[in-house]
Parts: sequence; C-alpha cells; structure tokens
Amino acid sequence: MSREFDPVKLSVLANAFDGIVREMTSGLLRSARSSVINTARDFSCAVLTADNQLLAAAEGVPVHVFGAGPLGEDMVALHDDIREGDAFLHNDPYMGNSHAADHCILVPIFIEGRHLFTAVTKAHQADCGNSLPTTFYATARDVYEEGALIFPCVRVQRDYTDLDDIIRMCRARIRVPDQWYGDYLASVGASRIAERRVQELAAKFGADTLVEFVDAWFDYSERLATSAVETLPEWAVTASTSHDPFPGTGPEGVPIQATISVKPADGRVTIDLRDNPDNLPNGLNLTRATATGAALAGILSGLPESLPSNAGTFRRFEVLLREGCAVGVPKHPYSCSSGTTNLADRVVNIVQAAFSQIEDGYGTAEGATGQAPAKSVISGIDERNGNAYVNQILVGGVGGPATPYADGWPTYQRPVCGALLYHDSVEVDEQRYPIFIHERVLVADSGGAGRQRGGLATRVTIEARDDDVTITYGLEGKFNPPKGVRGGAGGAVPEAWVEGVDGSRKEMPVVGRYDMLRGEKVVSITPGGGGYGDPLERQTDAVLNDLRESRITPESAFDVYGVVITDGAVDDAATAKLRRGRVSTG
Repeated sequence: MSREFDPVKLSVLANAFDGIVREMTSGLLRSARSSVINTARDFSCAVLTADNQLLAAAEGVPVHVFGAGPLGEDMVALHDDIREGDAFLHNDPYMGNSHAADHCILVPIFIEGRHLFTAVTKAHQADCGNSLPTTFYATARDVYEEGALIFPCVRVQRDYTDLDDIIRMCRARIRVPDQWYGDYLASVGASRIAERRVQELAAKFGADTLVEFVDAWFDYSERLATSAVETLPEWAVTASTSHDPFPGTGPEGVPIQATISVKPADGRVTIDLRDNPDNLPNGLNLTRATATGAALAGILSGLPESLPSNAGTFRRFEVLLREGCAVGVPKHPYSCSSGTTNLADRVVNIVQAAFSQIEDGYGTAEGATGQAPAKSVISGIDERNGNAYVNQILVGGVGGPATPYADGWPTYQRPVCGALLYHDSVEVDEQRYPIFIHERVLVADSGGAGRQRGGLATRVTIEARDDDVTITYGLEGKFNPPKGVRGGAGGAVPEAWVEGVDGSRKEMPVVGRYDMLRGEKVVSITPGGGGYGDPLERQTDAVLNDLRESRITPESAFDVYGVVITDGAVDDAATAKLRRGRVSTG
C-alpha cells in the first residue's frame, strides 16, 4: 500500500469491488436458464483491470478465474476499436480461456472515456455444440471430433445491441438454443451490472482514485503473500501422481508431476509443470488458464493463511508451463474438452498435498475427482413434452480433502472448484428430466481415516423413466484414489453399475456414454477424500459422533481409530490402552 493511499479508503474500495462481483454472481445465479448454472452454480464472475490483471473474484471458482487475466489480454490484442457498449464472447481454449464449454462475456468498462476495467462472466454451458451431447468429451481425439463452436474473443454486442450473426450461429448449432440464449442474456446482464456499479463507484470517488486504489490494493496483497511465504522454510520437492487410464492415455494412465520450490528469502513460490507428457490424443489436455488456475489453487489451499485472490497475491507465485504439454499449453488441434476437470484436479491435489510435507499445519490431503454418473451430462427427448434436454446433473458430491484442522466436506464436488459448486435438488431434477432418484446417501467408511477424516463418498441411484435417457460420464480415481497425508489414509474408490429391470447387475465402463433403458437403474458411488494425520490421534468424541451419524462403522471405530465404545459411550481407559499398544507395535 502506497504511503499516500488512505488505509480506510483501501478497505472500503476493496469491499466495494468485492460487493460488485457478488452482485454479478447473484444476478447470474437467479436469471440463468440452465440448471448447471442456476442450480449447480457452475459459473464465476470477476473484474479485471485495464492492463488485464485479476482485481476481484469473490467466490469465483479457482479454475475459472485464477487464470482469467489472459481473457482480457485477448480482447485488447484482437480489437483496436474497443468502445463503450461493446461485449465480447470468448471460449477459445488455445488463447486465454479454460475450455470450449465455458462461455465468457467480457465487457470493457469505460470511465471518463478511458477503458479502466473489464467485467468478466464465465458460465459453463449445458451444451456448446459438441458432436456428442456433453460438454466434457474426455475421449475426443482432437478438437474436430469434439465439435464445439469456438469463438476466439469475438464481438457480440456493439452499442449495447446484440450482433445477431453470432447469436444465430449459436442457436443453429446448440441442441438447446433457447436454454443457451437465456444463459447468454444472464451472462451479459451480470457483466453490465458490473459496468454500472463501477461507473457509479467512479462517480463517487473519482476515476483517478480508483486507479490509485488498484496499485495500492495489489501492493498490499503482495505484501501479505510475501509475509506468508517468508514464514516457510526454504524447500523444494517434486510431487507426483497418475490420472487413471482413459482412451488415449495408454495402459498406465497419465503420470503427472509438479516441482514446487519455496524461496522464503525472495518471498516466492514456483510451481514447475513443464516436465510432463506431451499433448494427449483425447480431451484431457489443460489450457494455459486451467493449468495456471489449478496450480494457484493448490498453493492457496496449501498455505494456512487466507490471502486475497488477486493479481497482487499472484505476483509471488510463478507457474511454469510449456507449449505442447498435456499439463500446460495445448497445441491445436488437441482437444481440451475436459481441461477444467481431470488433469486440473490432479494438479490441485499434488500441489496442496505436497505442502503437508513442510510440517503439520500445512497443506491438505487429496480431494476426490471424477465425473461419476451422479455428476454426468444427461440428454434425450422428454416423452412428457417432446422437448430435447441437455444438462449436467450434480446430484452426488465427492469427498473433500481433510485439512490440518477440519474434516473433508462431502459436498466438495472437485478440487478445481474449491467447494463452490452446489448440489442439485433431487426433486427439481426429477421435474426437469425423465429420471427418478431412489437414493442419495453418504457411504460409511469411505472417507480416508485420519486425525481429520476425509469427506465421505456419495451413493446415488438413478432410474430412467423414458426409453431415451443418455448419460455421459467419466469415473476417475478408481485406479489411483485420493491419497491421505501425514499418516492419513486414502479415500475409497468410485464405482458404477447398472441394475436391469430383471435384477441383473453389470459394471459400467470407466468412461463413456451410456443409453439407459426405461426402468434401468444406474448406481453411482463417488470417491472419498483423503485423511490428514494419524487416525489414532483423532479426538475420541469425534469418532463417537461419526459412529452415531453412520459416517463410520463400529469396526472402523475400533480397528482403525483405536476407540473402544461400550453402551454408546467411549471407554477412555480401554481406548488409551488400545492406542498405546497400537503405537508401540505400529
């Protein structure tokens, strides 16, 4: 913070921009048409500076916004006639966007004739024109097989009026055109909210004050980040994991590693992702934005301090990528259809888990990953009304990672989302789609045991009520489940099978598309999260509470946690004796 800038005004303006982004978020959530946005909340809002730095992203999904600066860079680089009233549609993964399914609306904000800020909304689309009715096409061999409409930051509004050519292109190709157009209007509206509110803020404080605030806020955030890094020991480690085998990966899956270097004297952390496989002939490849966002999310999860999510903080964190890398910068025409999920989740996990090696109190365990059928894209023609539907359902969460101080959340959804996505309402999904959800329950003993327990897996049973219900999914973590740290156990593996109307049972492939028949049931079990610390150090009352709430079984309470429970109460003396014996023989 510069000496001249008033610290009270700094706080007021920081919260004002935060409030603007929250108003954008509220507006988009309440006005979007598709359930993946208005129910599951798979979108993010942000404000960038004129030089394309992330200024504010309250409750923004990390993989959406932590690497958002290049979106603004593309807008400025491609258009030399930007003016007030413009809006741009951007979903190009080979430029600054995440993947083709994330449609971004960028609105340049002019104050006193100067372009000083840019409003950004990024909303995951239910359908983006893919060759299959899914926006996560993990097995697409290239962008052509993927088939998505790609807009490399094209102008979609001039003088606050739609350019109908672009709108007609989308409506002609996307399977649910009215649903897409409703989401488009909601995204434009949210960005225009930011435009009005920032202009009102400038009218109150002055444009020059806002410019000075940006510098002061970034400097202050950078100092906070520097202070957090300076408390760490000098440290370097290469952490690794593997993504499960998918089509296009080979039989061993995808080995992934990240070299993390902490230089407290310089106040800097570097994440090097360059030593990873080349681009893959499938849809798993990460983009510049998603690789950067995943690495930064892992850092912020690994540090115990809470830091502002802006470009000032990110100045102290460097992410190294290379062109043509599966975990980095993609080369055309390799597909990035699942570039916000699979490998990105693995990057978050290995970075945040690596920090636990510093000492107790740092890092987290690994969170669960994957697109189990309970989180699949569902599509078909609804017999009740004859209408086509395509949407992602999120009726089952995955187990979140245990931290040094808290158990993992069962509603975590996935590492790249930072627990910000919501669960669908079972009743609403049953009204919208021809399905019946028989159960949504947590699975006992599925969270990795530890001093802090990993989040539990979810079991969901879905029945088709039509003859035309297609789900597209991808189980991940079946061969390489989430790991625990500092003595914590790993989470349970996912499962999925089909129960026929005759009672038969057949396992579902790891990844793909399944056409459900009327009356068939798909049973989906998501992975559990990893545990943190020795299970024998878990508070006995926490073990007892887990048992009462059916989060663990009596066998686990005794065998794993070393807690003796008699007549519904902990036997403290017997527990202490049992745990001492386990430690001495362990």
